[in-house]
Amino acid sequence: MGAGHSHLTEHRPAATPATTRLLWALVAGVVAAVAVGAALTWPSSWDVIGSESFLYEDATRVEGTVVSFDEETGASVVDVTTPGFEGERDMSPTGNRALELQAGDTVVAVEVAPDQPLVFSDFQRDPPILALLIVYVVLVLAVAWWRGLGALVGLVLAFGIIAFYTVPALFDGANPAIVGLVTSAGALFVLLYVAHGPNARTTTAYLGTIAGLLMTALLGTWAVSAARIPGVPSEAEVNLDFLEGRLSLSGLALCGLMIAGLGVLNDVTITQASAVWELGAARSDLGPWQLFRRGMRIGRDHIASTVYTIAFAYVGASLPLIMLIAVYDNPLSTAITSSELAGEVVRTLVGSIGLVLAVPLTTAIGALIVGIGGEAGDDAGVGSPHESAPVAGAVEAPEGNTGV
Repeated sequence: MGAGHSHLTEHRPAATPATTRLLWALVAGVVAAVAVGAALTWPSSWDVIGSESFLYEDATRVEGTVVSFDEETGASVVDVTTPGFEGERDMSPTGNRALELQAGDTVVAVEVAPDQPLVFSDFQRDPPILALLIVYVVLVLAVAWWRGLGALVGLVLAFGIIAFYTVPALFDGANPAIVGLVTSAGALFVLLYVAHGPNARTTTAYLGTIAGLLMTALLGTWAVSAARIPGVPSEAEVNLDFLEGRLSLSGLALCGLMIAGLGVLNDVTITQASAVWELGAARSDLGPWQLFRRGMRIGRDHIASTVYTIAFAYVGASLPLIMLIAVYDNPLSTAITSSELAGEVVRTLVGSIGLVLAVPLTTAIGALIVGIGGEAGDDAGVGSPHESAPVAGAVEAPEGNTGV
């Protein structure tokens, strides 16, 4: 109003046709590569899933409630509730001195023969886990609304990719590196676009994550080979190798490494893309280089916090193993590089390096799209012909003011 220049700030125009075509071309290229990789490694059969019996021959799994527990012998009496096996039965000691059953515990046991005591298998955990799942879903929907619903649907679809493609493809002897890349890129595509919508901001995050993922794959391939991961396979890996001799344990470690850091990597890139978009929406006068510099100020804080998030996540998962190693008189450097911990150390370092590289890559892509293409609308789709609406109440910054 008057000389004070108090009027609505004009937002950037929608993305130029050249920017739109470039975004679509890059995404189409990634999707095409994923499709080719999936075709080359597609499992020939799903017969291996569920092909091995979990129980001994003629053994049966039953459920029941503990009626009594003898602390001296470790034996217990269980009221079996499985149809056809109802009634109180003796159950042998669990074999774990620290595991004391209590009356009222719901357990899963195995009947080897009708005239022998039951064998303890595990606790029945369905009710508490189902309750936690319901609370989780309700909270996500209550707080995040449609975005939360999209994230949950995307998560289910992503796990479907792992269950119906990744696992059978690895059992089928496919190249683990290609399987890992196809799984990660495919799951990311589903997760991001279902949860955040098909817009330029989401596309920026997707491309930045793919770039970080490629760096992780290249570095991980070298690290797994150079550090001979796994040097001494875990019990699960030994059992897998026994069941399926075609599996490459080092390749399995590489595939797991790529999938393991996917969630954190995606979190960083979607946040960086959003940061650049908000900067562009707030200051339409900023060019690509200025947007990149300001976006990286946010990115550095994000890197610092996420790097130790990854480290603590792996430490927490490996805490019992760390405690066991700490008992023995062994130099720290030897313990860290031992076969037991080396895999976790390599996963942490490679995942962190990929994360650190993904931040400037995503920020640079976003800065170019917003700074040159002019795309700064909140929900502007890739190629949207509409201009972003001005923000009510926003005023133009006085001339000469260079702050955000």
